[in-house]
Amino acid sequence: MSEPTVIRVENVSKRFVIRKEKSLKERVVNFGRSQRHKDDFWALRDVSLAITAGSSVGLVGPNGSGKSTLLKMIGGILHPTSGGVRTRGRIAALLELGAGFHPDLTGRENVYLNAAILGLSTQETDRYLDAIVDFSGIEPFIDTQVKFYSSGMYVRLAFAVAVHVDPDVLLVDEVLAVGDEPFQRKCMDRIRNFQQEGRTIVLVSHGLDQVAELCDRAVVLEAGAVIADGAPQDALRVLRREFAQMRAEDIGREQKHHAADQRGSRARVLAVRTLADDRPVHSVRTGTPVRVQVEVEAPEVLTEWSLGLTVQSALGQAVHATSSRLMGVDLGSVEGRRSFDFDVPALHLGEGTYSLSASVTDGAGTEVHRLLDGAPLEVTADGRESGLVHLAPRLTVPGGV
Repeated sequence: MSEPTVIRVENVSKRFVIRKEKSLKERVVNFGRSQRHKDDFWALRDVSLAITAGSSVGLVGPNGSGKSTLLKMIGGILHPTSGGVRTRGRIAALLELGAGFHPDLTGRENVYLNAAILGLSTQETDRYLDAIVDFSGIEPFIDTQVKFYSSGMYVRLAFAVAVHVDPDVLLVDEVLAVGDEPFQRKCMDRIRNFQQEGRTIVLVSHGLDQVAELCDRAVVLEAGAVIADGAPQDALRVLRREFAQMRAEDIGREQKHHAADQRGSRARVLAVRTLADDRPVHSVRTGTPVRVQVEVEAPEVLTEWSLGLTVQSALGQAVHATSSRLMGVDLGSVEGRRSFDFDVPALHLGEGTYSLSASVTDGAGTEVHRLLDGAPLEVTADGRESGLVHLAPRLTVPGGV
């Protein structure tokens, strides 16, 4: 028997009206008329989704793609300009920081306020209160007005309320990124418990690995429209290609912008290229042998120098960094243009989007020039792993099953 649909989004569009002050010229030309003009911004356009009970769905996409707007409409915070949203069951929403909290009330009073909004009686909230306070970890401050809370304390209390009021559907926006690591792990454990209990979760996150790990479905939005909807690995692959294209365009603009500033440098990195089978590539499968070619220019002779290479994740985290000095390779002197190759026998990176940067340092260890994000690289895999590295483990059962 198929699971019932608990969230149905039908042909939903959402328009925001942006009011702007007119320029001096516009005021003179249109003297006597309204001093403001309006622009329409469509956050969502004709979006349709059906989410069944017990599923975990990740809403992903670039900033401004409409993820949070869609989540707020599912939660009843916003209403669509056209189309409709229907839901079944009790919905607990953890949206932007402080949403649903009154700053002049204490933490304890806000627990009762939030629970009442979700339909719980005072007696029911009494039963949950100790567990909520214990989970939040802010017992010493529970009778303090929340306007004095830090952002982390806000999130702790809001999440504790959301997961203890017995919701059928849990909506979670990016706010979990505010908490510290131990609390984030605690939240992830509770979300996994919800999944085991068959509850429905809709998650907005920029952490693509998190979506791949937690969700059984991913919906990719761009410019307010759904461009992919399906298994997380397939949908995220579409998004990573979009990110790679956007990053490549950004890199091109940044390199042009900084080129003039580097002309007086003793040496500079001109380009970083990734090659597979001696051909330039922007996408490779994990485990593929690759060559990273770095082109350097030195207007004058540069001696006792070092060439560095850094691989970064889409979030700017250094996944790998090395240099000719660390590798014990003497590059000799350089003058004019030269190319140098870093050969990687097997690129064991996890599926995702990465960037390659290269740098030149002199004999004193001073960085002369760095080409940030010199080359974007998309790594694909078979979807059986997540994370930044591809370990390809083998699983055996001693003695058999």
